Amino acid sequence: MEKKITVLDSTLRDGAQGEGISFSIEDKLAIVKALDRLGIDYIEAGNPFSNPKDIEFFNRLNKLELKHSKIVAFGSTRRKDCTAEEDKNLQALLSAHTPAVAVFGKCWLLHVTNIINTDGKTNYDMIYDTVSFLKKQGKTVFFDAEHFFDGYKDNPEYAMGALQAAFDAGADSLDLCDTNGGCFPDEIAEIVSKVSERFNGKVGIHTHNDKGMAVANSVMAVLSGATQVQGTFLGFGERCGNANLSTIIPNLQLSKNCICIPKENMTSLTTIAREVAEIANVSIKGNEPYVGSSAFAHKAGMHADGVLKLSRSFEHIDPSKVGNERRILMSEITGRGAVLEKIHKINPDITKSSPETAKILAELKELESKGYQFEGADSSFEMLIRRNLGAYKSFFKLLNYKIISGRPSEPGCLATATVKVQVGDKTQLMAAEGNGPINALDKALRFSLEVFYPELKKMRLIDYKVRVMDSKSATASVVRVLITSTEGKNVWTTVGVSSDVVEASRLALTESIEYMLIKYRENK
Repeated sequence: MEKKITVLDSTLRDGAQGEGISFSIEDKLAIVKALDRLGIDYIEAGNPFSNPKDIEFFNRLNKLELKHSKIVAFGSTRRKDCTAEEDKNLQALLSAHTPAVAVFGKCWLLHVTNIINTDGKTNYDMIYDTVSFLKKQGKTVFFDAEHFFDGYKDNPEYAMGALQAAFDAGADSLDLCDTNGGCFPDEIAEIVSKVSERFNGKVGIHTHNDKGMAVANSVMAVLSGATQVQGTFLGFGERCGNANLSTIIPNLQLSKNCICIPKENMTSLTTIAREVAEIANVSIKGNEPYVGSSAFAHKAGMHADGVLKLSRSFEHIDPSKVGNERRILMSEITGRGAVLEKIHKINPDITKSSPETAKILAELKELESKGYQFEGADSSFEMLIRRNLGAYKSFFKLLNYKIISGRPSEPGCLATATVKVQVGDKTQLMAAEGNGPINALDKALRFSLEVFYPELKKMRLIDYKVRVMDSKSATASVVRVLITSTEGKNVWTTVGVSSDVVEASRLALTESIEYMLIKYRENK
């Protein structure tokens, strides 16, 4: 029998506490819409009492028409020196007009006495009064049991008493927080089992990743009786981050007979992950489970051959179930069958014995001997195939370019690039400034081409890598440049090689632009 697991996403609250994460109001609204499309049950939108920006955000949230998600306002239990009715934080929660609220309260006696400087009984009263007050206002109330596991290990009776106060007041879920991220899965299993048995399964889990256990601990909690999981969508958050919902959701739904999101939405998981990453201005790690670009990537010849013959021989699930795709990494150890699989995406009529296959393999090995590497640049390898199969169209010609760099005369301007491009019988000359020669070239090239191809306005570089191929030659060494780009939904990588780092960058950059233009027209 399938088990329904309620998912609460805290990307906009706990995730926003991660280093380097800063959301504008528009960013937050875009993430809410993305998570709603995925079918997340509850979206924790932040604390309406914290700052003017969040007040405005909640006001605009109320105008959104969401199809699935419910918005949650976040706050704390009442202060020790006032009633719930008088507490400004609780009044702010009500003013947000959300159907649900999450309030955190202390469960570790150490925090009660040393942090908020009160006694155990007063803390119980603060929890009870807060939950009771919010329930009387018609709210769904989630009680976030802060530092519960540390509190339980220190004083089980007191920690359980804090939960009892929230339960007696009518809390809809008691969400156990591993706030310091210090628990192991066996500890989570033992404690959650006891809590779930006592409180009839009205238990949730909120874990942090300080020991790298957040996903495992969340899954173990569900297997031990928890019915709600909290986390952030890509795992970012304070310190080492929060439990990663983009991993937890498919783990539970595809392997543990749980329903976390509507079944038909699971194939949108990777797309939504990339969208959230783009909005948050973070890169998804290549080896991120399920949604990473390398999650279903195979390089070794035997692995690639095996997975093409029988996918489950080297893949734990079909990548399409989460909206991702298998990648066969091209290198000198790649077999003919793996190359053919790539070719068939362009022309399914080519066979292993076709002369085109042999030609592509020969060119692959020749280019790799010169310093090219295609295992991390699938898009460049696809372009190689297209050129050999006559499926390549040149959208523009870079007639010339000039870059001037030197000591900056003003902040943020380390170089100036001028480019001249030809599209059909028209030419365009454009100059741009950048914080380096490659940035300036990138801007000038794309600005000039946007005149002809407006869709390029969506494109931007998200990663740039340079590797020296022969350090013995010092500054005359051949370098390999990998450029990773996105238009907000898809991510692709191209490669260029030259003894001139600017020229290597130019090769990778122009191929990246050509690749996007091809894909844009194929997907229209």
